[in-house]
Amino acid sequence: MRVEGAGGRSRDLGVLALAVIAPLWGYSWVASKVALDYAKPFTFAVLSTFICVACLFAALVVTRRPLRPPPLGWTTLIALLQTTLFATFTMFALSSGGAGKVSVLAYTMPFWLLLLAWLFLGERLRGVQWPAVGLAFAGLVLVVRPWDIGGALSGVLACAGGLAWAGGALAVKLMQRRHRVDVISLTAWQMALGGLPLIVAALLTHSGTPHWTATFALCLAYSAILSNAVCWVLWVYALRSLPAGVAGLGTLAIPVLGVLAAWLQQGETPTGVEAVGMALIVAALAIMAAVGVAAGRRGSGGPGDETGVLLPVID
Repeated sequence: MRVEGAGGRSRDLGVLALAVIAPLWGYSWVASKVALDYAKPFTFAVLSTFICVACLFAALVVTRRPLRPPPLGWTTLIALLQTTLFATFTMFALSSGGAGKVSVLAYTMPFWLLLLAWLFLGERLRGVQWPAVGLAFAGLVLVVRPWDIGGALSGVLACAGGLAWAGGALAVKLMQRRHRVDVISLTAWQMALGGLPLIVAALLTHSGTPHWTATFALCLAYSAILSNAVCWVLWVYALRSLPAGVAGLGTLAIPVLGVLAAWLQQGETPTGVEAVGMALIVAALAIMAAVGVAAGRRGSGGPGDETGVLLPVID
């Protein structure tokens, strides 16, 4: 498979990277849901984060990248939003709700980012972006079901996770206006700094040690190594090799695969209302991805230049 307008072997490898990322990240929500049967949310988040951090710092050493931290003020802000808050919200959302539903709501990040960029960067919504946001909002209402107070908590937490991710992405964009940093170095340091509050929270809440079983160990390894460390490197490569709109198509597949995996393994069958809501959100994401592809074909943006977005830890 070749991407129209993309030349060279690196573009083909970028498409291959996306093909690997989508199922790994899609299934990660089910793996995390299973792991929470053996560990408290903060315990699992801490273990997964710091195993991933170790892998990323090892990658820095192997590739001879500098180990010094990026500007600490910006890195700390990104860490709190993108690692600490995202992990906290999504872990508790998973502990009280289904993996498929959480995966869809957490990946509403692009719409929160659109709104934040409108407020803080002066980037206006244009054309079909407005109906896409409208579809996403309608889908959120149907999936979260605010009229069902007892069942709304998981959806609210997942949406808050997506908003925290978007806030981290906004901070990255603002940082990139002022500093030039190595992407893997920034990711490693923000994850390390963001993991420190998770340790404190685990101690204060008496999260305790996990119940070590082969299943838990496999889920932890999957989350820390495959869905975080490996997929992060692949995502960076995809952003550098492909127009960001094309790369965005890879993220479109993730919540869909998350829902399918949760349905097949966990027996999580969405209600009729939830299914309609998820379909509206996925349709909105498809519209946004199509806009990105069209912009890339017109040459209005280089690979990855309109994102500057670090994907968060998917614990």
